[in-house]
Amino acid sequence: MKIHKKISTTLLSLLMSSLTLSSYGLDRDYVPRAILTKGQEKEVIALAKKCGMEGVSKISTHNMYPTPFRGIQLQGPEQIRGREVSYQILSMSHSEWLDPQAKPGKAEIKMGKFWAGKPYTQKKTILKVGKKQFRTGSINGMTPEECESILKLLLSKKYEIGPAVNKRSLEEVGWNKPNNFSKRGESISVGFLHKAKDSGFFDLQIKMVGKKLTIEQMFQAIP
Repeated sequence: MKIHKKISTTLLSLLMSSLTLSSYGLDRDYVPRAILTKGQEKEVIALAKKCGMEGVSKISTHNMYPTPFRGIQLQGPEQIRGREVSYQILSMSHSEWLDPQAKPGKAEIKMGKFWAGKPYTQKKTILKVGKKQFRTGSINGMTPEECESILKLLLSKKYEIGPAVNKRSLEEVGWNKPNNFSKRGESISVGFLHKAKDSGFFDLQIKMVGKKLTIEQMFQAIP
């Protein structure tokens, strides 16, 4: 019995040591109503490993509007090849932040009050404007260089606004958070997240004539 306890204590010490190393330099992005303690961080990192994540570099929490619930997301270390950035993402649930009846699915792993499924790989493309780098989720029908030219004009506010565009809404756009670029024929669509976290995103319909950029329409998605 004493030997069993000694082995268990040793294994626990090794696990805690591993978790401490994993959380070194950990990036955190928590919303006010969903802040994890140091102990909870170690617990979610341990669960992430069980789910198949190779490592954790960032933990963030988010509001699940329009409900009062909150969620957790873990991000793995980035792998960069040229312009392409890829990393693992794992969505995680906390029983105290969801509906009291919420339970883990059959394929999910539970540890304490947390549970999660399998991680997936997310890919983004690096865009460069001056000395700054931006990452966008998808590019369709355009080259990264074309996206950079458009982003440069938008960031420097060198654009015209069509009569259908609400100028006040433009003030809420997170210009440093490009989400996607798409071109079909002469129609160009550029997406940006809202500058406030968990507040939706914007889709801008753009017309380019030479180097002249006009925002003709603007749509907003609100959670």
